[in-house]
Order: sequence, then C-alpha cells, then structure tokens
Amino acid sequence: MKKNKPKYNQIIEAAVVVIAENGYHASQVSKIAKKAGVADGTIYLYFKNKEDILVSVFKEKMGQFIEQIAAEINKEEKTDEKLLTLIRMHFSQLASNHHLAIVTQLELRQSNSELRYKINDILKPYLTVIDDIIKEGMDERAFRSDLNIPLVRQMIFGTLDETVTNWVMQDQKYNLLELAPEVHRMVIHGLSNK
Repeated sequence: MKKNKPKYNQIIEAAVVVIAENGYHASQVSKIAKKAGVADGTIYLYFKNKEDILVSVFKEKMGQFIEQIAAEINKEEKTDEKLLTLIRMHFSQLASNHHLAIVTQLELRQSNSELRYKINDILKPYLTVIDDIIKEGMDERAFRSDLNIPLVRQMIFGTLDETVTNWVMQDQKYNLLELAPEVHRMVIHGLSNK
C-alpha cells in the first residue's frame, strides 16, 4: 500500500510545509518534490495532481488525529471529560504543528466545490466523534435531553475551528492550549442539566 511507503510520507510532510509557506495556489508540484527530496515525476506515482496532494494531506492528518483522539477519549469515564479531551487534543494537534495549522485553517478553505466536498467527507468521522460524545452525555443525563445534535455538533466544531483560525491569523501570539478549559466551560454550561 502506498501509504506505508517512506516517499509517500515524505511528500505529505513536504506538502504541509510548502503549502503553508507559499499558499495552495502558489505551491507547484515541483516545489513539493524538491522539499520532499524526490524527483517531480515521483509525486505522480502517489498522487494524481496538486489537489489530490492537498486532499491526501488532510486525509492522512485527520486519520491520525481521529485515531489519537478516540484512544484518549476512551480513557475518560465522564462525558464532560471526554469533551475537554477532544477540545485539548484539537488545539494541541494544531498548536504543535504551525504549518499544519496554516494548511487546515487557511489553505483548505478552497472555492472549488468538488474539493470542498472531498474535504467535508474526510471530516465526517471526526464529526461523528463529537456526535457520540453529545449522545452519550444526553443518555447519561449530563446534557439536556432535548438537544439538537447536528446543531450542537456545529456549535462545538465551529467554536474550535474559529478559535484555531483566529490563533493562526494572530500569528500564534498566544497559547492556544490555555484556552481549552475556558472553551470547555462555555460549551458545557450551555449543555448541562445543572
């Protein structure tokens, strides 16, 4: 499988840096190849085109993130702690990789509707993780039983996404991870039965 090959991973990592530093539209495949230390033609053994590289970057990084978050959430017993873990990990993943934060928050926002559809499709398993936390909280009566799950999911993901985007736009001038407890408190107090 191509994803287990070192060159595939080199290209993915190089693409994150090149796209973050140059913007998606100014990131030629040749720049990505040079950064990855491979010949231009090697890129096409793994990817159809530049759009495929961008989608693959997001798919790989999101896949890794979902695996990590599922493992960490399963360690928590209480629903509110699961939500706090999700918020911390969302912020941590992007705070620890400056280039990835720029790519996910700025460069994935493309006007091409087909590309947006592919990106949204990749995001669905992450949104399902959020849904599962909401449903579990409702079942345990930690959250109100009348919640509109799609709306609450949109609120949670939108809050996290916008918080990270603002952090990127502010040139990471503050500690994103320090915001996790406050974001968690704001979300929980809107969902709590108490």
